[in-house]
Amino acid sequence: MNAKYHIWTEGCQMNVADSQRVSMALESLGYQFTEKAEEADVIVLNTCVVRQSAEDKAYGRLSSLRPLKAQKPEMVINLMGCLVGIRNSEPLRQRFPFVDVFSPPSDPGPLIAYLTQGEAQAIESRRTAELAAAMDGDFLLPERERGKLVSAHVPVVLGCSHACTFCIIPSRRGGEQSRPAEEIVSEVRSLVAQGVKEVTLLGQIVDRYGKDLPDGPSLANLLRILNQVEGLERIRFLTSHPNYFGDDLMDAVAELPKVMPHIEIPIQAGSDDVLKRMRRGYTQADYRRIVERIRQRIPDSSIATDVIVGFPGETEAQFMETYRLLEDLRLDSAHLARYSPRPGTVSARNFPDDVPEAEKMRRFRMLEELQEKIVGEINAQLLGKQVTVLFEEKVKGRWRGRTPTNKLVFVESETNLRGQVLPVTITWSGPWSMQGQLARKQTNEFPT
Repeated sequence: MNAKYHIWTEGCQMNVADSQRVSMALESLGYQFTEKAEEADVIVLNTCVVRQSAEDKAYGRLSSLRPLKAQKPEMVINLMGCLVGIRNSEPLRQRFPFVDVFSPPSDPGPLIAYLTQGEAQAIESRRTAELAAAMDGDFLLPERERGKLVSAHVPVVLGCSHACTFCIIPSRRGGEQSRPAEEIVSEVRSLVAQGVKEVTLLGQIVDRYGKDLPDGPSLANLLRILNQVEGLERIRFLTSHPNYFGDDLMDAVAELPKVMPHIEIPIQAGSDDVLKRMRRGYTQADYRRIVERIRQRIPDSSIATDVIVGFPGETEAQFMETYRLLEDLRLDSAHLARYSPRPGTVSARNFPDDVPEAEKMRRFRMLEELQEKIVGEINAQLLGKQVTVLFEEKVKGRWRGRTPTNKLVFVESETNLRGQVLPVTITWSGPWSMQGQLARKQTNEFPT
């Protein structure tokens, strides 16, 4: 079988992981990946709708495929992800009648059922069994990534039940559902056997892992289990919620050598009034205390946050509370976003989008400039110092890797560094990346 597939992925790390699973399922049916959509027999669009720009991009991509489908009517187009969601896809079916299959997030099942409906029963049963085994944790990477992927994402909590007023995830991905620990461990072992050195555990609120499982482990306990997996070098997790980031999790990060000291824990806004309208469940003072506790318990850690500017009703004074919080806490990274009302969310229904776009952009730029200055100063402290870097790939002639605290480092070397954890002396630093020199000679253990 020489059939080919093409996947377009937009959005978060969870979508990247979902696309890997679709690739795995398609390759179990004999399909081969192609970078060119026009060559494909199956095209999968894995979509995101967290912000309006991502949704618009998905619609644009869909529209661009209409003439291709007209030229190749036998081509199968699969729309997947948060644009489809878990509820009624009929409006999308009516709007895009040329789409053959609609799949909810994290579920390649509808596509596989569509493609195998005409297969002989024996072949279908075998392939269904292969897919089921793969989804249960016996994870075989897509062929193009095998032996090359150094860092992989592993979903541990699907969906979310927290329902922040601005967030569309619960309605599109469904309620919180933790995967069994044994399934996660099996998947991680499979990934390590295929050359993966680092895994990042994913969840919309990852520190709620296990709370919906009877007698299931907490995230801290899961980290302790995974820390024992042979061949695994590094473990990360994201994204945490301030309400659930307890001492047991801090202890796990502090004590386990494979768990990297990098914490992603969003604040979203620095004003208590805005946080209340967002239904976040904590105050600015609560967040400051958590950051202080993290820094006391894990002194060499880095902390990243998320911030939304221009939330409905956010005044200039309330925005400046966010500005001063970032100025005071001096966090290592801040993922910034302008508020975008999402259909079906509480904020879209109940709060007018009353902050003008130009004002949202002004506030965004102010935080961006502040954070660039802060991170530049933090990274400059590493000049001349030695850090350990896990190298992932070569980009434009330089090897790219990350420190334990998730800082991006580039090194020039003719030696193949893929998958190696090596000491590097920092020779140049900027706010977004650093450059360094290898501190000693390396072996050429991994294929390019």
